[in-house]
Amino acid sequence: MTSKLLKKISGVIISPNHFRPVELFNNNKWKKLTGKIYLKFPEIVDDISASLNENSSEKQLPQYSTILANQNSIQKRFFSSMKSNDNDDDNSLIVEGVYHFEHNSLRKRSTEPHLGVHHRLIRDSRVKRAEQQRVKSRKKRDLIVKKVPKELLYLNDNRWPLMWYLNRGNGLDMNVQGAWAEGITGRGVVVTILDDGLEKDHPDLYLNYDPQASYDVNSHDNDPMPRYDPLDSNRHGTRCAGEVAATANNSICAVGVAYGAGVGGVRMLDGDVTDAVEARSLSLNSQHIDIYSASWGPDDDGKTVDGPGELATRAFIEGVTKGRNGKGSIFVWASGNGGREFDDCNCDGYTNSIWTLSISSATENGLVPWYSEACSSTLATTYSSGSGHEKQVVTTDLHHECTSSHTGTSASAPLAAGICALALEANKELTWRDMQHIVVRTAKPANLRAPDWVVNGVGRNVSHSFGYGLMDATAMVRLAKKWRTVPEQRKCEVSSSYTNRGIPSKSHLNLELHVKECSGVNFLEHVQAKISLMASRRGDLMITLTSPQGTKSTLLAKRSNDISKAGFHQWPFMSVHTWGERPHGTWRLVIHNEGRYLDSLNEWEMVFYGTETPPGIDDEIDKDKSATPDIYANNDNIPPDVHQNVVDTEGDPLLGSQKVDLISHPESQRPTTENHSNAGCNVFNSSRCLECQEKWYLFDGRCFSKCPLSTYPAYSQQINVCTMCHYSCLNCSGPSDVECISCHDDSTLLSLNTQEYQCVSKSLEWTTQSTKWFYRMTVIVTINLIIILAIFIYYKWKIYNQGYTEVSLVNNDDENNSLIVSTLKNQQTSESD
Repeated sequence: MTSKLLKKISGVIISPNHFRPVELFNNNKWKKLTGKIYLKFPEIVDDISASLNENSSEKQLPQYSTILANQNSIQKRFFSSMKSNDNDDDNSLIVEGVYHFEHNSLRKRSTEPHLGVHHRLIRDSRVKRAEQQRVKSRKKRDLIVKKVPKELLYLNDNRWPLMWYLNRGNGLDMNVQGAWAEGITGRGVVVTILDDGLEKDHPDLYLNYDPQASYDVNSHDNDPMPRYDPLDSNRHGTRCAGEVAATANNSICAVGVAYGAGVGGVRMLDGDVTDAVEARSLSLNSQHIDIYSASWGPDDDGKTVDGPGELATRAFIEGVTKGRNGKGSIFVWASGNGGREFDDCNCDGYTNSIWTLSISSATENGLVPWYSEACSSTLATTYSSGSGHEKQVVTTDLHHECTSSHTGTSASAPLAAGICALALEANKELTWRDMQHIVVRTAKPANLRAPDWVVNGVGRNVSHSFGYGLMDATAMVRLAKKWRTVPEQRKCEVSSSYTNRGIPSKSHLNLELHVKECSGVNFLEHVQAKISLMASRRGDLMITLTSPQGTKSTLLAKRSNDISKAGFHQWPFMSVHTWGERPHGTWRLVIHNEGRYLDSLNEWEMVFYGTETPPGIDDEIDKDKSATPDIYANNDNIPPDVHQNVVDTEGDPLLGSQKVDLISHPESQRPTTENHSNAGCNVFNSSRCLECQEKWYLFDGRCFSKCPLSTYPAYSQQINVCTMCHYSCLNCSGPSDVECISCHDDSTLLSLNTQEYQCVSKSLEWTTQSTKWFYRMTVIVTINLIIILAIFIYYKWKIYNQGYTEVSLVNNDDENNSLIVSTLKNQQTSESD
C-alpha cells in the first residue's frame, strides 16, 4: 500500500532585518489551522532516522508547517500581513516560532508538491523554514500509605469476574489488586489516548473524563467525540480509554487499571494523518498530561520501514525534555500486530525509539500471540487476546456499551499506561527514564513461554517476544515509593572503520567494534546500531548484535514480504537487552544475506545511552539465588510464590527477583553453575543445566527427580522434561485445562466425566454449575422434542395409509414371480360411489 507521507521542502533564513508585504499572504489564499502547530525549531537532531518511504506517488496536502524568526514582533507582523481569520494566534502555537497554515487555492491530496508556493513562502524574510504536509499511513493495533475502603475491594462492576488478567491471582495476572489495596488508584495522574476519538459521555468514563487532556486534531476543536458509522470503525479510542480509567464499583461494565486517574482522548486517526497531525497530538498540553498511550503505527504488513517525521521526532524530544515540568512525558506504545506477516517491530520507528515504552502482548496461557511481533526494542508485556479459544480483554465500547472482545497489542498498551499511572501516583517525581528502569527491574518472566529467553550480562531474563517480562503493578508501585532519580542521561557514539563492505549471497558479514572509552556512559540503557546498507531484497537480511558480555540481540529478523530495494539509511536499530551492562569491550555485528545477490554495507556506528554512575536504588544480586525464579518441588507441598517481587510494604519489593550489582563489574554477577546445577545434572553450561541424568526431569535449567508444582512430566527432543500445566491447574497430567489433578486455593476441582477434571474459580462455581445444568436440561428437552415429533409424524403416516390394501405376492408363472400391487379404494370411497 502506498504510504501517504509528507513531501518536505525547506529553506532557512538568518534573522531578518526588514519585512515587506507579499502577495502570498492575502486573506483569500491562506488560513491558519487552529491547533496544528508543533514545536520549537532547535538545531538539527542527529537521531532522526531516514529511509522512511521511497514511494513517489504520495498525497500532498495544501498545508504547511512554518517556522518564523523567534521574535514576537516579527510573528505579530507576519500574522497581520496574512490577515488570518483566527484572531487567537496562540491557539495554533505549540512552542514558540512554529505555525501551521493552509493554502485554500491548492488542490487537496495532490500527488505533486506545489513548488511555486513553496518557493515564494521560503523566500519571505520572516520565514526560517517551511514544509508541505503529506498523508501518512497509520494503522490501529486491535484485532487498560492510604487504605482503600473495604467495599472497593469487592467490585460490583458486572464484568469484573471476566477480567481474568486482573483477578486470577497466583501470579497469573498483572498484580493490580495489591496496589489498589495500598490506596493507589492513579489519582492525580492524567492519561490521554491518541486515537480515533473518545466517547466522553460513556457512563463508565464520564466521571474520569479530563477535557484538558482532550482535543480533536482532525476537526480542530476541543471535542474528542468519535465519528459514528454503521461499522463502528472509530471504537478503538473508547475501548483503550476504558482499560485505563473505567470507573470502579458503579455496577457498569468494567474497571480500569487506574480507575482513579483522569483520562482524555485525542481524535487524530479519523482523517489524514500527517507529520503535523502526529506532532500536534504528541505535544498536547504536556504540562498537564502525564502519559500518552498510542495503539497505532505504520502498516504491520511485513514490508514497511517507517517512523516519525521531523516534526513528530521533535515533539518526542520536547516531551521527554520539557514535559511534566522537565521530568518528561511518558509515551507508551503498542509494539505491533504484524506477527502473521513476519513483521519486525524494529522497523517501526515509534516502538524502536528510546523515547517510547514499547509493550507487547501475552495470551492467557502465557504464550506468544499469533499477531505479536518480536524485536529487541520491546521493554515488557501485558496480557491481551490470543487464539480463538482464548479469552480477550473487557472494556468500554461505543454507544455506551461494553465489550469482552478487545484484542491485539492495542489492548496491551493502555493496560501498561494504567500500570504506569499507578506508579506515578506512588511517586510523582519519576522521570520518563525512571519509569523505564522500574519496568525493567520489576517485570516478571515467570509463566511466559517463549523459545528465546536468555540471561543477559547482569543476570536479567529477557526475550524478544516479551521484553523483560509481564508488568507487575504492585511491584512497580512499591519500588516507585523508594526510587531515587536516575543520574543524567549520557550519550556516547562510536563509529566503525568498516565501510563499503560486500555482504555475499547466502552468507554473512562479521564486523567488530572495539569500545575502549565511552565518555560518561558506564551503565547502559538503550543501545543503537545506526546502519546504512543497500539491498537487492531488503527482506532477505537478518542482523544480530552481540555485546561484550555475550548478550545477543536480533536487530532485524528476515521479513519474507519485504521486496524493497531501498535498503536502510542511518536506521537506528535499537536494543534494550543489554540494560545495565557495561559498554566497554568488543561488540559484534553480523549481517546475514539469505538472498541471491550481493548486498553492500555502506557504514555503521554504535550509539550508547546510559549513565556514568549507578542508576536508581542500590540493587545487589543475592549471591545465594540464581537469576531464574526458584522452583519448589511437589513433595515440599509448598506452592511456588510467583509473585516473588511482592512482599510486605515495609520490606524490599525486589526480594528474590532478578537483581543487578551496579557497583562491581557485570561479568562477575553472571549466574554460576552451582546455582543452577544439582545432583541430577549431566550436561550444563555456565548458567544452567542442559541435560539431566536418566529418571531426572529438566525444567528451567535445573533437574528434578519429580516435576515441580504446575508442571507435568513429558518427553521432548529425546530428553525428559517438565512442561507447564494450564494456568488454572496446580497439578496436572497434561497441558489442557481439563487435565487438572489439583487446583489453587481460589478454585475448585470439577469433574466433567470419568477422565476429565477442570479447575473452576470458586466465585464462578455456581455460574459454571448452572451452565452445566442448563446445558444438560437443554439436551434432555431437545431429545424429548425429537421423540415427540417422530411419534407425531408416524401417527400422521398411519392415518394416510389406512385405506390401502397390503401388498400381495402372486405366482402366475412357475419360472417368474412378479409383485403385483393391487390398489383399492378405501371403503369410504366405495360407499360414496
